[in-house]
Amino acid sequence: MIDVQALITFIIYFIFLMFVGYYFYKNTTTVEDYLLGGRGMGSWVTALSAQASDMSGWLLMGLPGAVYAGGTKESWIAIGLFIGTVLNWQFVAPRLRVYTGKLNSMTLASFFEDRFKDPTGLIRILGAIITLIFFTIYASSGLVAAGKLFKAMFSIDYSLAVLIGGFVIILYTFLGGFLAVCWTDLFQGLLMFFAITVVPMLAYDSVGGFAGVKEAMLARDISTNIIPEVSMPLIAIISTMAWGLGYFGQPHILARFMSIDSIKKIPKSMTIAIVWVFISLGGAIVVGLISIPMFASIPDPEWVFIEMIRNIFNPWVGGILLAAILSAIMSTIDSQLLVSSSTLTEDFYDKIINRDASEKELMHVGRICVLLISIVALFLAMDPDSTVLGLVSYAWGGFGAAFGPIVLFALFSRKTSWKSVLTGMLVGTIVLVVWKQIGLGATMYEIVPGFIANVLTITIMNLFYPAQNEEIFAEFDDVVYKTKHKLTK
Repeated sequence: MIDVQALITFIIYFIFLMFVGYYFYKNTTTVEDYLLGGRGMGSWVTALSAQASDMSGWLLMGLPGAVYAGGTKESWIAIGLFIGTVLNWQFVAPRLRVYTGKLNSMTLASFFEDRFKDPTGLIRILGAIITLIFFTIYASSGLVAAGKLFKAMFSIDYSLAVLIGGFVIILYTFLGGFLAVCWTDLFQGLLMFFAITVVPMLAYDSVGGFAGVKEAMLARDISTNIIPEVSMPLIAIISTMAWGLGYFGQPHILARFMSIDSIKKIPKSMTIAIVWVFISLGGAIVVGLISIPMFASIPDPEWVFIEMIRNIFNPWVGGILLAAILSAIMSTIDSQLLVSSSTLTEDFYDKIINRDASEKELMHVGRICVLLISIVALFLAMDPDSTVLGLVSYAWGGFGAAFGPIVLFALFSRKTSWKSVLTGMLVGTIVLVVWKQIGLGATMYEIVPGFIANVLTITIMNLFYPAQNEEIFAEFDDVVYKTKHKLTK
């Protein structure tokens, strides 16, 4: 049976998103506007856009579902993500903004090429290929979440649900580019925050509080111990906390750092982002725990937040809160589509196919790329047995292992060479994929061996092939000085 009130709420929400997309379509005139918002984003937009695009549907579906099924030990994922968020804002954001502005780099792959003065173009090409592969997987996870949401709410066919959600996201991203994505993310981030704080507070007393949760966990034989009950608990904790390593290599989050109006706005953005993340992750864990006594069984653990809202609120209020789940999904997919489009436009078309392309031509190419990537992601999302958390973890790990160490070496190592970076990126990615494919991911999250392999490879290669380009040294020293000077002024 279709929930008419919720459907009306969603239609109004869709119309709002279309309006935002059309508004910025009329106000986007250059390729830098389309891909990075003209590097003029404010503190609130940067902070909430970064975190809303980061957390995605897994915050309101994947993480609560994991806690519902596995108990408190799944909280280590949230702890790792919180630590990673803080470190990323504190150390990566300021220097990345200055460095990419100095080199006029609009994508992560082009920044790597410009930073290390790669004469072959292989770093950019390999980085772009990795970006497209893992972002297509990542975007498909969001479409899976959209499909599950619509199926649970309106009892419609899963494939049709995926297509409906995909159409709305693709349309406003296609039209408005980075500005539309960031401003819708601001609204979506606020809505997500409201939902993840209000719902568990109102549901807490209905299940008998902490005592009710503990009793239900013991009845279902779910451990209340935060330490995993496995043969190697330390390995399990490291594996789940390792999600935090992924932050250093996520192109859709790093793009927000590159787009902020001024480095001086980063401290304020960081404060907003950290508070948002801390409360949101805590709320998601509480939702998962409260759902244990609330639902003896459920068709899909990732539906727990949806069902909690429907049980507590009337259809009109519930529709608004359920739109928050859609917001979480959309705020990540739109960013992934745009960064993938940026990669194809900036790293392939502009630098390989047509170096003399006009601004207008590049914007057209960017919009076409959004459509192409979306089609592939929609195809991958058609499997109804896919899990949001499973797809996200693979893509997140892929970016963390391939790009995370390189971002850190680029920003903090003066003598890292392009040969070291190219080799490290390749080795880190191969180790991650092989580790996953042979089934070792069940023992240790694949980002850990991939990240370590990348770091060790770059470190060893630097001993034999250190950077010797004086231009690189001068740029690095200038960025270090400007970052410190502008933050302390």
